[in-house]
Amino acid sequence: MISRRCAARLGAAVCLVGALAYPSVASAADGSVGGYFRLMTRPDFQGGDGKLGYWNLYGRLMNEGPYVALHSQLELLEQRPGEDDVWARVHARVEGGTVAGADTGGGSLSQMRLSQLYTEVGNILLPEVIFRVGTLESWMGDLGLYDWRPTSLLGDTVGLSAALHGDKYDLLLGVGDAGFFHNPNRYNTLFSGGGSIRLRPIDQVEIGIGAQFRYEPAVLGNVNAPYYTPDIDYTDWLRGEVMSVWDAENPGQLQNFPDPVSNSADSSKLVGYMGFGGFGPLVWSSLFVSYEQVHPDAVTTEVYDGVEYDLFVSELTDDRSVLTVAEELHLTLVPNVADLVMSAIYGLHVDGDNDVAPSDHARTYMSTVNRLQVFITPRVHLLVEGSLAKESSTNGNQYREHYDSIFSSTDGVSDSRGLEYGDSSERHTAQGKIGAVLNPSGQGIFTRPSLRLLYGAQWSSQSNAFGNSFVDSLDQYNSFGNVERHWHHMVSAETEVWF
Repeated sequence: MISRRCAARLGAAVCLVGALAYPSVASAADGSVGGYFRLMTRPDFQGGDGKLGYWNLYGRLMNEGPYVALHSQLELLEQRPGEDDVWARVHARVEGGTVAGADTGGGSLSQMRLSQLYTEVGNILLPEVIFRVGTLESWMGDLGLYDWRPTSLLGDTVGLSAALHGDKYDLLLGVGDAGFFHNPNRYNTLFSGGGSIRLRPIDQVEIGIGAQFRYEPAVLGNVNAPYYTPDIDYTDWLRGEVMSVWDAENPGQLQNFPDPVSNSADSSKLVGYMGFGGFGPLVWSSLFVSYEQVHPDAVTTEVYDGVEYDLFVSELTDDRSVLTVAEELHLTLVPNVADLVMSAIYGLHVDGDNDVAPSDHARTYMSTVNRLQVFITPRVHLLVEGSLAKESSTNGNQYREHYDSIFSSTDGVSDSRGLEYGDSSERHTAQGKIGAVLNPSGQGIFTRPSLRLLYGAQWSSQSNAFGNSFVDSLDQYNSFGNVERHWHHMVSAETEVWF
């Protein structure tokens, strides 16, 4: 706990809300501030952007950039353990992925965001029920090696929730609006509601399920409501040729291009969780399952003959789904000597409207990440991590295996009209990391703070499979040339802190 003055300096938004809402109470209230940050330097002599690979499918370690998060809490009415008095507190979370000198954002505050802001009140209507107004995100456990939360619910919703926490259960119900999250520049009300229940029949076992449903009503006359433009060919839409094809088929009739048709839109998410541990060398095992019907897009634009046209695409994007299955297992191999965490994830993205072109909405991926940490001394550790991943496009070639793949498409045949982006439908990636870890707080794979000096290597079937500025067009190729590279090496000095 820290003083209210310190909390105000680090979490100004929280203290301002508290002072305005409860001026006489906030003056005597206590606050606390917690947070997280990671920062690293990774010189890269192979033209990369400071990350070993593309994303966390290969493990979060050396595949993430800098990040800062600050969570402030202000007690407006003190919560006294064991008593039924009304209590109230305000939470605010500010976070962002930039630090001066460590990334292209330069540490600009414009890169930060107020991601969570809410008030919680307990014992005001029903005993032990906690009401929240504000942002509503909740989840059941983390996939630590991937920095992933498969069971996250209501993260897009601002509204009202009620929670009840007991020794053997946690119950949550929430309802609100997700319109600004999904379409911030074309807001339309998007009703969102859901809930979860987590049971603990014994201390070593947890089981949870949850669901979220969204509904966007048709509102005739509201240009931001769901619409679809009839008779759009999916291939023409991908190529940006809807208007040119219409003009060619209907000369001089652009003014008769079909008007959008009003409709409603919906989406949903179902999640499941099972955790158990405390048996022999097993510290904890977490199994996550998530199935989401993705909310459709609203509108895209296309320029033809100097005029910009809106194409309403709810019917072209309303059949997308994502299935995620993940497992993480934490073992104590030798007490006070070595810990092992094994993690795996499988993802299936389906797009029922698209069977003609590669897309992140039409793919499968599977990955495993394993980390061994040996405690040479209580505060000096050896870290060894390895990962294997396979990504597959279900609609043709998405990945470029060779430096000159910009010239080829299907079967290596050049096709400027092709809808494929590479010469392979699969990407295989392997990573390995090894190095020293200094943990001032002692033993544990997830103990923080950590100071790490690491070497990492990646092999990928895709050429230059890491963030870079290599050429991606014919004119650039003619000017700068290119080189085929499947290996990527990097050293990293980094720190990661929870406080």
